[in-house]
Amino acid sequence: MRRPLPTESEAREILARRRTRPPLRPPPPAGRSLAPLIKKLDAQFGRGAGALEPRWVEIVGERLARVTRPQKLTKGRGTAGGTLELRVAGPAALLVQHQSEDIIQRVNLFLGAGSVERLRIAQGPVKPLPVAGAKPRARGKRVLPPLPASVEADLANSVEDAPDSLKAALRKLGRAVLSQPPENGRG
Repeated sequence: MRRPLPTESEAREILARRRTRPPLRPPPPAGRSLAPLIKKLDAQFGRGAGALEPRWVEIVGERLARVTRPQKLTKGRGTAGGTLELRVAGPAALLVQHQSEDIIQRVNLFLGAGSVERLRIAQGPVKPLPVAGAKPRARGKRVLPPLPASVEADLANSVEDAPDSLKAALRKLGRAVLSQPPENGRG
């Protein structure tokens, strides 16, 4: 036999007698809790491949820096040194392999004696080195050089029959195309 549902007043009385859970406390700030652990890990394992990247040209020289990048530094167990994984442009892998002892010595000069014992070479594309003193290209509108008056007039005549909503865009496209230097073999 089914038990009848309580009335509204009985339900309120039942709920008033029951205890509810207290609200949860907010978690402690993670930065404060992790700071001692991070200091301990830094002292134990030292800097990784990220510390090598900005100084890579100084460590291995410009010639090798053009075709290699440090990817990952894996620490050895106990007192053993670690393994440095290098991303190497395909054809240069043999050159890097022959110079591996020299690269290890240079990296150990930077990271500390015995930090790296082996190199692991991973072939793949390597991003180009940033040019010293060069500004990064600004994103946004490119300023086009002015066209000769006769070319500008021809462009205006060619878009005369276009709808008004397209005229400005077609003029802009035409200026961009006409201001580029002709390619070899064309023109």
